[in-house]
Amino acid sequence: MATMESLIGLVNRIQRACTVLGDYGGADNNAFSSLWEALPSVAVVGGQSSGKSSVLESIVGRDFLPRGSGIVTRRPLVLQLHQVEGDAQDYAEFLHMPGRKLTDFALVRKEIQDETDRLTGKTKQISPVPIHLSIYSPKVVNLTLVDLPGLTKVAVEGQQESIVQDIENMVRSYIEKPNCIILAISPANQDIATSDAIKIAREVDPSGERTFGVLTKLDLMDKGTNALDVLEGRSYRLQHPWVGIVNRSQADINRNVDMIFSRRKEREYFATSPEYGHLAHKMGSEYLAKLLSQYLESVIRAQIPSIISLINKTIEELEAEMDRIGRPISMDAGAQLYTILDLCRAFERIFKEHLDGGRAGGDRIYNVFDNQLPAALRKLPFDRHLSLQNVKKVVSEADGYQPHLIAPEQGYRRLIEGALSYFRGPAEASVDAVHYVLKELVRKSIAETEELKRFPTLQAELAAATNEALERFREESKKATLRLVDMESSYLTVEFFRKLPQEVERAGNPPNSANPPSSTKSANPAAPDGDRYAGPNVDRYGEGHFRRIGSNVLSYIGMVSDTLRNTIPKAVVYCQVREAKLALLNRFYVQMGKKEAEQLLNLLDEDPALMERRKQCAKRLELYKAARDEIDSVSWAR
Repeated sequence: MATMESLIGLVNRIQRACTVLGDYGGADNNAFSSLWEALPSVAVVGGQSSGKSSVLESIVGRDFLPRGSGIVTRRPLVLQLHQVEGDAQDYAEFLHMPGRKLTDFALVRKEIQDETDRLTGKTKQISPVPIHLSIYSPKVVNLTLVDLPGLTKVAVEGQQESIVQDIENMVRSYIEKPNCIILAISPANQDIATSDAIKIAREVDPSGERTFGVLTKLDLMDKGTNALDVLEGRSYRLQHPWVGIVNRSQADINRNVDMIFSRRKEREYFATSPEYGHLAHKMGSEYLAKLLSQYLESVIRAQIPSIISLINKTIEELEAEMDRIGRPISMDAGAQLYTILDLCRAFERIFKEHLDGGRAGGDRIYNVFDNQLPAALRKLPFDRHLSLQNVKKVVSEADGYQPHLIAPEQGYRRLIEGALSYFRGPAEASVDAVHYVLKELVRKSIAETEELKRFPTLQAELAAATNEALERFREESKKATLRLVDMESSYLTVEFFRKLPQEVERAGNPPNSANPPSSTKSANPAAPDGDRYAGPNVDRYGEGHFRRIGSNVLSYIGMVSDTLRNTIPKAVVYCQVREAKLALLNRFYVQMGKKEAEQLLNLLDEDPALMERRKQCAKRLELYKAARDEIDSVSWAR
C-alpha cells in the first residue's frame, strides 16, 4: 500500500526530474504537454513583507531563507521536506549540487542567493527557472512547497518597470493550474480586503476550493483588535479553514533565536490568548504543516490514476513524434546511403501516386491532351495561309517561268508544307505544358514526403536532380513530337488525293464543266480534284480553280491534324510521363553511389529547428518514462 511518505516522495522525485529536463511551472514551453502541471503542488503566495519567509522557516524549523529589503525571492524555490527516522542530523541538498549534504543552514541561505545570482546576475530581475532544495529532518512532515517571489506594487531602483506585472504573471502561471494548492499568506495587521495573496487567489480560484488562507503577525495587531472574523471565515470564506501564525520577531531573528523555541513560544501564545484560545488546536505553523501534508497526500492519491493515464498517453504521442521526426543519422556510410535511397523511394512512391490518380495532379496531363492541344490546333491560322490571295501567290511562285501544264503539284506541295509547319507550335506547347505539370508534381511530392522534411539539403539536391531529368525528357519529347510533324511533311498521303475525284464523281459533275473524254481522264490519274477533270474551257487561273486548290489542301491538313492530335500525346507520354515514372532518379542514384561518406553526411544535414525538436522530444520522453518507472516502483493499494 502506498504511504503518505511514498506518495509525496514520488511527486518529489518526478518534480526533480521535471526541473532537470526543463519542465517546470511557469516554463514558456507550449510545444509539449507539461507533466509538472499535472502534479499536485503547494504554491506559497504573498505580498512583500507578508511574513511568507517566516511561515516557511517555521514549517521547516530552520532559519535558511535569504532576507533583506525589496524582492529577496527572485526565483521559485521548490522546497521538498522529507521526514527521516530517529535522531538523524538535519541536512539539505540542492538539485544542482547532487550528493553534497549541507548541515550548516547558513550555507544553504548563501547558496540560494548565489544560485539566484548565477541566473539573474547581481540585478534585481526575476527568473521562472526554479531552485530545488530538499531538507531531511525528523522534525518535518513530508511536504512540498513552492515559494514564489513576493507580489509587489512598485518597481524599485534597478528593476524594470514591468517587474510588477512580471511577478504577477509568474505567480499566476503556477497557481492557475487546477492541480496547484494555493497557500495565501496575508498579514493580520492589514485589512484582508487589501491582501495581494487573497486577491490573486480569488481570481484563479473563485470558489476557494484549493486555497488555504494563512494569517501572519497576529501578535502585531493593534490592542483591542483581533482577527477572529477572518480566522472563523466571516470576513472571507474559504473551503478550508484559515490558520493563524505568529512569526518570529525581528529581534528574535537578529539574535538567531532557535526555531524550536520559537515554535514553543507560538504554541504558548495561542494557548494563553483570550481571543484565540478556543482555536489553539487549529493554529500555528506545526498544525499548518500537518494540514497541508495530509491534504496534499489526499490530492495526490486522487490524482494518481489521471497522472498515470497522462504519462502513458504522452509516451505514446512522443514515441510517435520521434518516429515521425526520425531517429538520429548513423555515421556509417552504408547506412547513410541506405537512408538516402529509402527517402528517394518514398518520394518516388508519392510522385507515382500523383501521376496514376492516387493523389491529385495527374489529371492535369490529360487536360493538356483533351483540351489544350485540340484548342491550339483549332486556332492555327490556316484561313490566312489558304486565302485566295496566298494560294494564287504560292502556286504562281511554285510554277516559276514555266506555268504548270495539268495540275500545280509544286504549288500543292508548298501550300501543304507551309500549313504543316504550323503544327510545330502546338506540338512544342504540349511538351512544355506537360513538363510544367511534372515539375509541379515533383515539387508537391517533395513537400508531401514527410521523411524528407528533416533534410533540406537532400531536398534541394533531389529537386535539382529531378528538374535536370525532366529537362532531358522534355528535349527528347520535343524531338519526337517535331519528328512526327516533319514526317508528315516528308511524305504526303497520295491516297488522299486519289480519292478526291471519286468523291466528285459520286457527287456529280461540278457546275460549268463538261464531261471530260476518257482520253483526258487517263492523262493524269494523280491530278487533284478540279484539275484532272477540268475541261479545255475551264480557266485554270480563275478564282474557282484556286479556291478548289485551297479547299483540297485544307481537307488534307484536317486529316493530318486528326492524326497529330492522336500521335502527339502518345509521343509526350512515352518520352516524358513514362520516363518520369521509370527513370526520374536513375542518374541521381548513380551519383549517390559514387559519393564519399562525408558527402553523404552533408546531404543528411538536418534542419536545426528539427534537430532541436528531436532533442526536446527525446528529453521529454525520457522524463515521462522516468516518471512511469517511479510510479511503477510504488506499491499501490488495491
